[in-house]
Amino acid sequence: MEVQLLIDNRPADAASGKIFERRNPVSGHMVTTSAAAGVADACRAAEAAGRAFKTWSQTGPTERRKILLAAADNLEGKIEEISQAMAAEVGASGLWGGFNVMAAAQLIREAASITTQIQGETIPTDKPGTLSMTLRQPVGAILSIVPWNGPIILAARAIAYPIACGNTVVFRGSEMSPKTHALVADAFIEAGLPDGVLNFVVNAPDDAADVIDALIAHAAIRRINFTGSTRVGRIIAEKAGRNLKRCLLELGGKAPFVVLDDADIDGAVNAAVFGTFLYQGQICMSTERFVVDVAVAEEFVAKFAARAAQLPAGDPCSDPGCVIGPLIDSQAGTRINALIDDAVAKGATIVAGGRAEGAMMAATILDHVKPGMAVYDEETFGPITTIVRVQGVEEAVRVANDTDYGLAAAVFGRDAVRALNAARQIDAGHVHVNGATVQNEPQAPYGGMKSSGYGRFDGRAVIDEFTELKWVTIEPSDQYYPI
Repeated sequence: MEVQLLIDNRPADAASGKIFERRNPVSGHMVTTSAAAGVADACRAAEAAGRAFKTWSQTGPTERRKILLAAADNLEGKIEEISQAMAAEVGASGLWGGFNVMAAAQLIREAASITTQIQGETIPTDKPGTLSMTLRQPVGAILSIVPWNGPIILAARAIAYPIACGNTVVFRGSEMSPKTHALVADAFIEAGLPDGVLNFVVNAPDDAADVIDALIAHAAIRRINFTGSTRVGRIIAEKAGRNLKRCLLELGGKAPFVVLDDADIDGAVNAAVFGTFLYQGQICMSTERFVVDVAVAEEFVAKFAARAAQLPAGDPCSDPGCVIGPLIDSQAGTRINALIDDAVAKGATIVAGGRAEGAMMAATILDHVKPGMAVYDEETFGPITTIVRVQGVEEAVRVANDTDYGLAAAVFGRDAVRALNAARQIDAGHVHVNGATVQNEPQAPYGGMKSSGYGRFDGRAVIDEFTELKWVTIEPSDQYYPI
């Protein structure tokens, strides 16, 4: 598979001629050859977006909605091609590939509906004969930086929402999934976006800092949205702050799943399997900590471990039906193995699965995890989760909040009032009572607290993220002034 940059609706090689390769995480075979953008290419993309903003920002909602709806249809039409690219580049199963495409198409259609919901308001004023009001206006060119793990849905939201609000976009794809991200950009361009409204760049890993620095600093770029690790998110926020540019950051997570003593255990296990092992746990809202009341811990752990042991693992390139595919690379396996070794040495027990072998790893559960173990605090981002045993609701909430992260959470309990009260006390951007931590609906605001970032994607919240609020008055020209 070959990938080019896309600037002003025209495919282009990097100005330097540089390319880079993406290799399959299992076989090591080269699967994608991509143009490697440099600073000059990044600046050309930003300049194109800046030029296009002058006309696109004046485009009416009906035209924007028509193009977005066509983009959603185009994306659905590419489902087989996208699924194949995701399997080869990032080890995604057919389930994860199909889920990404269908969820992204739904999100784009929701974005299309927002085009007529961008509204201001009138404001009471003490000045006679004056009309005081607010307007919502497009911001300018938006820099959207997207990771590899949910490549379609995360790319779709980073493109569709800014465009729906009248902005233009420089979409910086991931070097781990260049072909996958190029296919998303193609779906939007083929829908009829004018030149420069969407520009796609991707760079070699060793050029990332220079390319992103140039884009953040470029005068045409007015806001940045970034989805990725908390470590990199801090860097992005610092660079944006130095340039006085607002950020929307959706970062890492360590999602807790509280199992109270009156929980429906079978229902909790169903949600646990889905929330923990979908795309082998490489989702920011994957369930990484089960906070389980000791009264039901033995039953929950036994049933959860039995279900985890039944999940088939394999390479989705040769086995599209496998549930547990490979990690993004073998280095991830090495990192997770170190966490397992540390936890076991300090008293944790492996009740399902075990250590990774290269990029391959079975569904794994560590029981009796406690503070002081590295896995208690660190984001694992793999097909592994932990059990922390507690006694009572108060301790459960305290342990659920005992993390730097605050993205997703879940609480299971039959007493809805008690479960809701626990949910309200958990510091997370979204909490689900009797549901999995992995959830996303485009009409509901999505984002995190604490080290999981700030700002919200989805729903009407994106209007604030991607528009400027302007105060405007219309006043009598002959009004009285005291001087």
